[in-house]
Parts: sequence; structure tokens; C-alpha cells
Amino acid sequence: MNAQRRGPLRIVLIGFGPVGARFAEELAPGVRAGDVALTVIGQEPVDAYNRVLVAEHATGSAQLADMTLVSARDLADDGIRVLLGATATRIDRAGRTVELDRGDALPYDHLVLATGARANVPTLDGVDRWRRDLPALEKYGARLMRSDHALPAGVCAMRDLDDADTVAAVVRTGGRIVVLGAGVLGLETALAAARAGADVVVVHHGPTPMPRNLDRGAGSVLSAALRAAGVEVVANSRAEAVGFRDDPAGGGRRFDALITADGKRIAGDLLLLSCGVSARSDLAVLAGLRVGAGVLVDEALTSWSDERISAIGDCAHILTPTPERLSERVVPGGPSGLIGPGWRQAEWLAARLLRAGGAIDDRRGLLTPPPVERSSPVALKAIGVDVVAVGDVQVDPWDVSPEATDSCGMHGPARRSVSVWADPDHGRYVKMVTRAGVLSAFVAVGMPRTAAELTLLYESGGELPADRSVLLRLDGPDAAGASSADAFAPTTTVCTCNGVTVGRILEAAEAGSTTVACIGKATRAGTGCGGCTDRITAVLERVATGEHQGEPVAV
Repeated sequence: MNAQRRGPLRIVLIGFGPVGARFAEELAPGVRAGDVALTVIGQEPVDAYNRVLVAEHATGSAQLADMTLVSARDLADDGIRVLLGATATRIDRAGRTVELDRGDALPYDHLVLATGARANVPTLDGVDRWRRDLPALEKYGARLMRSDHALPAGVCAMRDLDDADTVAAVVRTGGRIVVLGAGVLGLETALAAARAGADVVVVHHGPTPMPRNLDRGAGSVLSAALRAAGVEVVANSRAEAVGFRDDPAGGGRRFDALITADGKRIAGDLLLLSCGVSARSDLAVLAGLRVGAGVLVDEALTSWSDERISAIGDCAHILTPTPERLSERVVPGGPSGLIGPGWRQAEWLAARLLRAGGAIDDRRGLLTPPPVERSSPVALKAIGVDVVAVGDVQVDPWDVSPEATDSCGMHGPARRSVSVWADPDHGRYVKMVTRAGVLSAFVAVGMPRTAAELTLLYESGGELPADRSVLLRLDGPDAAGASSADAFAPTTTVCTCNGVTVGRILEAAEAGSTTVACIGKATRAGTGCGGCTDRITAVLERVATGEHQGEPVAV
């Protein structure tokens, strides 16, 4: 390949979010060596930032400087061309060019899509939803590419800095925010806004919040915790329409109330949509690439339709293109929706393309495909409300699983076991699901130390103690320092998004990085979902008190 191509491998990256930025960073050595020429197209006119922290930014607890992951200036110093505020409107696969809204046509040898996801807009009378099928894209492509939605004044979705500014304006005045949807991001925003002084109400269709992650018991305890934190919760209410009032300042109409199917009229100053996300695959659809729940790519992250195009992150639907699936209209699966797997995809694809560009000697052949990602724990990050969950926790304690096998691989009676402990009056709930003693799923509400221990056991594949109540005692009044010593073993992973271990954090701390922010800059730990901040703090506290002395730091 290198002998046939003259000059560096020309790579165009569409998307300058967290995953795209990581891909650009990983390609920088090849650019500096002259083996790769990289052009990055970023639709927003700002440096790449951590979108997971947008809610914190809206309520003043996270500054943009703390959210910034990669700057365009630093990439430019490496020789990478970064086009901020530019929108890709069309991919010419035959001519291998990407067309921009300003008229440029960028040639490529390989194209990488890291376009991320956009917020879903539910069906509401009074709120338009743009169609994004092929006829609509062919007719209005450029317009649809430039904007995710055309929402009325007073309605927004928490996806970018503009949305954060909209929420911040209402928080500053102590206004009323109506959050539609009870997923993680919606609840984090609701709790942060309430803590900052806003009047907040969460409206959702089901009986309990976070239905994808929690069972009924955990959801019920979480509902009580939300109310105790000052967030009103309206459950079992299907949103049907949006009411408006005249907006003298804007000269038009503005959100006034959310109207539900059962007749409720929930007034507010802002409607925040938190109804999930969908992959931004418009460019792929318009280019004739095969699309499922995202851009369909194989295990090597290569498009089913074009070997010169790859996709990573929230827009990538990874699935093996078997003959049966190639002929199916609907295929299973979808993007992971998590930042950690997206970063690992970016790193793997960058290494593969560096080999193709000649920056790395490839005498041993291509890299093995990235491993299939195991489900990662989902954490609700809010002061005073602790929720961690992973896996299928809907199973009943008395359910059986005849198909399960024991630890020796022998078929037999049900090997799945379920342990539940609930103390609703004090906002505590734990459910543990094991197979042959190994933790396969759990949920913990109001039990932060137990949740931390369960997370370690889940990630390591370790067996739970025969007496499950031992874990519950970690959150007891006399349990200070009672967590497993393995939590501070050098090889224990602290940040799953970036794969950062205790050992790496200890090394960075001994080199002068003594705060969570400094650790993030030195190791990237804590710059993903933010769920590991407490664990980073615990490691730093051991450094400050000298408890880590004598522990090896090799990783």
C-alpha cells in the first residue's frame, strides 16, 4: 500500500468531540513523522470538550477550561489541520472527497466518522421533528447537517455548550425547569439545577426513574431520594403537547407548560428534553453507506459499504456483516453510548492507520480487532444521591436459570443467585446477581462504599463472599477503611473509561499531581464519565497520609 501511494496517507476526520479528539491525538506521531496528513472537521467553534460534564457546566460546578480535552492549537503544533466551525455536508465516495458548507472539497485516502449522537425529540404537539430519511437529506441536506433540531424558545436538550447556557440562564434566576425523561443525564441535570437554586420537576412515563438500569425497588428508593433533594417527580405521565405563551423579549412564543395525556399541565420556564440519543448518521445515509442504529462497521471499524471509511464512538454500530445480516433490513445491536469504548475504538483505529501509513513497522500484520466491550457500570453523579448499576437487575430473587452452567462448565440446576437488601426509610437498596458466585449484575442506591466494592468485584470477575451481608457493612458507621485492600492494589483499575490503574495515579501523585484535576491532565483519569472521581480522591488521600508507602507502583 505504501509503495503505491505517493506522499502521506490522507485522513479526514469528521467530528471533534471527545472520541474524535482522542483519535487525532493518537495519530499525531504519524503526522509529525510525515507519514500521515490529518484534517479534522469540527462543527462547533470551540476546542474538544467533555460532553458528560455539560450539566455541571450549566449549573456552575464545572468550568469550560476543566472540560477541555484537546485544543486545536496543540494539534496544529503537531501539524494537524483543524477546521473549527465547519460542517461536512456531503461525502463523494467516488471522488473520495468531503464537501464542506463553505465550499471546500477535502480529498481523503481514508475517512473516519466520529459524528457522535444527537438528542431524541419525542412526539409532542407543538414541537416539530425534522425527518432525516434519504429524501429529506437529499432535499435539505446542508440545512439538516448544520443543526440538530429547530426547537421552540424555552425548549432545549442538554447536548452542547449552547444548551448549557440556556439552562444556566434559568438557574441564575431561580426559574422552574421541567425535565422530560428520567435517564442518567436528565436526573444529573435536575439534581445539579435544584442544588443551584432552580425549581425542578422531572416528568417521566414509567413508574420509576432510570428504567433501563434499575429494577422497581432501586427506582422507588431513587424517587424518594430525588424528592428529598428538592426535585419534584411526576411519574406515570406520558407527555403529549407543549403549551406556549407570548414572549415580549423575543417577539414570538415561548414554552409555558408541558401537557400530559392524563390532563396535567406542568408549568415552567424551560423544558429540558432528556429522552435518549440517536447516532448522527446523516452523512452516511446520504452517501449510501449501510446504516443500522448507527453507521454499520465490522470488528475492524470498517464500513460494511466502503473499506475506505470507518466509524468510531456514538455513531458506530459494530456488527459482523454475515451473509444473513447483509440481506436483513433490521439488524441487532447498536452503539455502546459510553465514552470509554469510544476512546478505545479511537486508539485502536489510529494504531491501525498508523501502520497503513507506514509510521509503525507492521511486520507482524494488522492488529487484532479491539475486544468486545463488557457492560460498564452506570453511575448517577450527584451530591447526596449515590446510584451505581450494571447488567440485568430485573431478575426476581426466586427466578431460576436452567440454562446456566456451574463454575466447571457442567450443566445443572440454576446457578444464578439473587440477594436483595432494602431500607427505603433511609434511602438504601442493594441487589446482587451472581452466577456460580461471580457477580454478573448489581445495583446499589445510597450505599457508596458497597457500590465501590461491588464495582471492583464486577470488573475483576471476583467471587462475592458467601455471606453477602459483609458487603453491606461497608456503609455501616464503624466501617471506616473497611473496604478491600484490592481497591488500592497497583494493578486495580480506577478509571475504566481510560484504563488508568492505582499504580499510574500513584506515579503521577509522586511526580507532583496532587489534585483530581492534575491527575486528569497527567493520566486522563476522571476525564470520561466522572464516576471515578471519589476513587481518585481516595488514592490521593493515601498518598497525602503516607498510607501507600511500601506499595509497589509498577503497573
